[in-house]
Amino acid sequence: MQTWRILNDLPGLPYAMNEANWLDWAQRLAAIAQNGLTYAENHYDRERYEQIRAIAAEIMAGHSDGEVPAILDLFGREEGYATPKVDVRGAVFEGDRILLVREASDGLWTLPGGWADVGDTPSQAIEREIWEESGYRARAVRLVALYDRNTQGHPPMPFYAYKAFFLCELLGGSAAVSDETTAVGFFARDEIPPLSTGRLLPHQVERMFAHHDDPDLPTEYD
Repeated sequence: MQTWRILNDLPGLPYAMNEANWLDWAQRLAAIAQNGLTYAENHYDRERYEQIRAIAAEIMAGHSDGEVPAILDLFGREEGYATPKVDVRGAVFEGDRILLVREASDGLWTLPGGWADVGDTPSQAIEREIWEESGYRARAVRLVALYDRNTQGHPPMPFYAYKAFFLCELLGGSAAVSDETTAVGFFARDEIPPLSTGRLLPHQVERMFAHHDDPDLPTEYD
C-alpha cells in the first residue's frame, strides 16, 4: 500500500468515498484525541483518547489506500493542541498569464506554494516558496482568498488545513526548477495544463484571474 506523504507537500489521496462526511468525522476525532492526549493526566483517559485516535485511523484507512499503522504514525507526530495547518499559494502574473510550476511528485501543475513554515510571516512564506519553486522573485500584494480545504473539493488528506492565496507582484528572476519542481511557465487563461488537484483546483485558478482582472474584489473566505 502507498503511504501518505503529506507533511512536505499536498498530494492527492486515492480514495473511495462512501459517506459524504467520513473525512470530517475522522479529522475531528483525530483532533479530539490529540487534544485529549495533550492535557489528560489520568491513565484511563489517555487510553480512551488512544482508542479514539485508532478509530479515526480506521475510518481513513477504510476509505483510502492508506494503512492504519501508517496513519497512526502520522497522527502520533502531531503534538499539542490541534489546529489547522496552513498552505500558502501565490498567484504571480506576467501580463495576462499566470505562473505555474510542475510538481516532481505527481507531474502535474500548481501555483507555487506549500506549507507555511514556523518563523515566516504569511507574506514571507509565499515569497520564499515562489522563489524556491520557480526561480522568480515576487512580492505579496494582497490576500485574495482564505479557504477551508475541505470545502473546496480537493482529494482528502489526513489533516485539516486552510489554504491562503496571495496575489503577488513579479519583481524579477528567471525560470528555474527545484527539488520539488520539474518545469516552470506562464499560462493564459485558456492554456492551463492538468492540475495537481491536491494543491490547486480549476475554479481556484479562475478566481485568481478574477482578482487579477479586478483589484477591487473583496477577499474570499470559507
